[in-house]
Amino acid sequence: MKAISLVSARVAVLDRPDVDTDQIIPKQFLKRIERTGYGKYVFFDWRLDEDGNERPGFELNQPQFAGAKILLAGRNFGCGSSREHAAWALQDYGFDVVIAPSFGDIFRSNAAKVGMIIVELPDEQVKELMEGVDLDRGSDLTVDLDAQTVTTPDGKVLPFAFDPSTRYRLLNGIDDIGLTLQYEAEISAYEHARAT
Repeated sequence: MKAISLVSARVAVLDRPDVDTDQIIPKQFLKRIERTGYGKYVFFDWRLDEDGNERPGFELNQPQFAGAKILLAGRNFGCGSSREHAAWALQDYGFDVVIAPSFGDIFRSNAAKVGMIIVELPDEQVKELMEGVDLDRGSDLTVDLDAQTVTTPDGKVLPFAFDPSTRYRLLNGIDDIGLTLQYEAEISAYEHARAT
């Protein structure tokens, strides 16, 4: 997992509540064995019609959101089933950060495990961020995990709380295996002591 600290990038807006993992990545695309290649299936039923053409009314198909690395979403984002493919798909599509008023707990955990920053802000702040996005030209935001802040183009700084352990892991690019390997000497000493 690569370390992630600062994301200053284009933002996309998906102002819908209760977006579940089935909507993020439909079940028919879960048969792959790789962790990559899921981006083309993200929001598949909303993003594409029956013939595979982009639906012009879907938010992420708007040109001002092209190349967005930050997703502003509605409350309870990532609710539903525990499929880790949802986090894989969002990351493979290009998102490094999701900002919403609340998240499904399992989605939050899965997203952190793949190296995404999941920022929870109060409803009114998320609405304010959404309203501040230039829907004609697009807008950028800066998310600083080290400082635990979101900064708007006009310089407004919004602090956010973040789990210290998850923050440490993201800032240092440490996954579950890497975290365990930090204690390799202690584990080896324990195993040696138990064997004798």
